[in-house]
Amino acid sequence: MHPAPAAVPPPSSDPVRELVLAQRDRLRRFVGRHVGHGSVAEDITQQAFAEMSLAYDRFRGESKPSTWLYGIALNLIRNHLARSPERRYAFVDIDMLASEPCPDPDPVDRARWRQKVGLVDQAMAEIPEDLRTLLHLIAVDDLSYEEAARQLDLPIGTVRSRLSRARAQLRLRLRAHGAGLDS
Repeated sequence: MHPAPAAVPPPSSDPVRELVLAQRDRLRRFVGRHVGHGSVAEDITQQAFAEMSLAYDRFRGESKPSTWLYGIALNLIRNHLARSPERRYAFVDIDMLASEPCPDPDPVDRARWRQKVGLVDQAMAEIPEDLRTLLHLIAVDDLSYEEAARQLDLPIGTVRSRLSRARAQLRLRLRAHGAGLDS
């Protein structure tokens, strides 16, 4: 006698499972950008999901579940970095600092940078929301075209054409605001 084939469970309406499936790759990249180590990033990502799962019944809904999850991950990242041995420095002598350049940018460069960021924010706000969302997923969240297509439930060709349109509109708006694209 052969055992009966295992029944395929129906799609889950479990919000924790859905959040994990929707955010796992993006959260892993987010954590990786902060800690920079593959195995450490994976551990922190898994810990964030575990803590979110254990505390989900206490989630008050004052933000999106994904925002809450990223807050958990950010706290875990901060804790890791605070305890990380490679981030601890031994103070040797104040004279050692004389040859070290200041890590902060020049105030003039910093003001220029803030002005450019403000112009980009303003130009982004002026393009249609669907194009802005797609551009954000690709350029800021660093999703591949395929990942963005899956997340937005669009064909890959549509993603490519809309991304091209979004970039063109952003360039036009930046030029209209006097932002040079060459610097």
